Order: sequence, then C-alpha cells, then structure tokens
Amino acid sequence: MTARNDSDSIEAARQRLGKRLVILAHHYMSDAVARHADYTGDSLELSRRIPDLDAEYIVFCGVFFMAETAAILAKPGQKVFIPEMNSRCVMSDMAPAWLARNVLDVLAAGGLHVTPLTYVNSSAAVKALVGERGGSVCTSANAKVMLEWALAQGPHTLFLPDVRLGLNSADWVGLPKELRHILDIREHGKAIMLEKARQAQLLLWPGQCVIHSRFKPESIRKARAESPGCKVVVHPECHPNTVALADACGSTSFIIKYVAEAPEGSVIYVGTEWNLVNRLAGQYKGVKDVRPLLYSTCSNMEKVTEPNLACLLENLDSSPCVEVDEALIPPARMALTRMLEVCAGPASRHA
Repeated sequence: MTARNDSDSIEAARQRLGKRLVILAHHYMSDAVARHADYTGDSLELSRRIPDLDAEYIVFCGVFFMAETAAILAKPGQKVFIPEMNSRCVMSDMAPAWLARNVLDVLAAGGLHVTPLTYVNSSAAVKALVGERGGSVCTSANAKVMLEWALAQGPHTLFLPDVRLGLNSADWVGLPKELRHILDIREHGKAIMLEKARQAQLLLWPGQCVIHSRFKPESIRKARAESPGCKVVVHPECHPNTVALADACGSTSFIIKYVAEAPEGSVIYVGTEWNLVNRLAGQYKGVKDVRPLLYSTCSNMEKVTEPNLACLLENLDSSPCVEVDEALIPPARMALTRMLEVCAGPASRHA
C-alpha cells in the first residue's frame, strides 16, 4: 500500500465515522501521522481534552502510557485505541508498579510519610498506586506547580520515574540540594538508605528519558561556537547541567511557543525529539532558522506510522482497544483528576 493510499484510507475512515471518531497525536509523532489528528498537543493538553470528548472511538497516536491515560479519563462506552500496542516508553518501564509499591512500603515502614508524585510517563498501575497513597500526576508543563503541591502535603515527596525532571523542578521551586535524595531502588527497595531519606524533603526515583539524556552541555557549547548569538531551548527531561546552559527550558508546547515568539532571523537550537524540531524547522523555513541541538528520535514513537493508523481505522470493530483493569481506574483517575484540578488555570510553563 502506498503512502498516498494510506492517507486516502484514513481520510475515508474519518468521513465514514464522522463525529464518532477523534484522533489525538502527541507532538513527537511524524508529520505523516500528525496531519491526520483532530488535536495535537503535549501530555497535559491531550489529557485535558479527554473528559470533554464525546466521540465513541478515541485513537491515540503516541506511546502506550498516553493511551492508557486516555482510557482512564474516558467516559463509559468510549473505546480508546492505539495504532501500535507495543509502543512502550522506556522511562515508564523503569518504574514498574510492583517495585514502586515496595519502595513506598519500605519508606512507610521506616516511619516516613511520603506523598508520591508520578510523571505522566508512567503506567496506569503506577498512577493507581499514587492515587491510593494520596498523590498525584504531573506533566513536563506543570511539574513545578505539582511539585509545589506535593511538597505542601507533608514532610516527604517521592518524584518518579524521571530524576532529571524531578531535579529541574526542584531547582524551579528553590528546594536546596541538601533536601534532595536520589533513592537506591536495588534489591527490591531494600537498599534504600532510610537515614538519608529522612533528611530529605524530595526523594527521587533514578529513571530517565533515553531521548533527552543524549543532550549534553557540550552540544550547547558547540551550537554557540557555530552560531554566535543563537538561542537554545531544551526539554526539562534533559540533565540539569544542560538546562543550566540553555536560554530556556519547558514542555513541548512551551518549546513551540518559544520558537513562535522568537524574532525573525533568529537561529534557534532545540533540544527535544527530532520530529517536533523538524516540523518547526519546516514551519519557519525562510523566517527563522530552527535546528536540532542533536538528532535524537524516539524509536517507540516511530512505531506509530501512517500505514498502521490506516490499518487500525479500517478494522476498528475487530481491533483490540486499550483496556485498564477496572480496579485501577478509580485511584488512577483520582490521581489524574487532582492534577487537572490543581492546574485548572493556565498551565505553568517554566521559561
């Protein structure tokens, strides 16, 4: 099947299904997929969309945890699909629910009252665990606001699974470094040093995004040497040392806004997933020079393609939908709802 026929097939399905179908796409999707979406956005924007959707079929073009989030927030009777069920998130898989539960239990047994805060890049089971333990969820767009909320809940907060976003958020709220502690989660949590944990307000899970870990301070120094006067904007999943050298840092939506507001003729290096950078480069070609700080793509995002989106839409009634264990939905929804309520106003974006 040619790319043209895939596109025609997708548009024919959209016409056939009408308002019964909504297609959502994360900013990291390729242009071939994103052009078919009713809505594109970052994790926060797309999460906010779900409760207001009335479509019977919600097709989420992204990685699996995003589709799970949509299934948690969907109304009864709505069905959520993803074109590639095996589009995992490496960071999400660094914090399996059983291990997160063990770690929280070890901390509780050590006398620590902990409010867990999980990045949206986590499984439905982890979101449910966090909801059960009085915690919430955050995205890269609202991590500062949600960390402030979590720290106000009690003496200790566990931020998982992304240590880089946790450290950057701690910088943004002004939390002293001596009040932070990266947990040793080996031996099923038994390696945790409880005395060090007691002395910290913020406990950090040692996970990271393999895509954003590639952006190093050297990349920024090289960009500035090649293009004096350039601007550099990076995603907060990057290492704090990288963030410290950048001109700005924020979510994918923040990055899009930053590039849009840059003066004509600007040279802007962007440190995030290549598909978004490439889209921005094409959008502003001849007006602004948008360059990747480093070529870095997410192989799991790339598993969602125009052909498998077309195949899914042609076979919706016989395709498996994304299902979340019924027991997990109420506590997971509670964790997500806490986030949406705390961030009911304009999303917080660190500049």
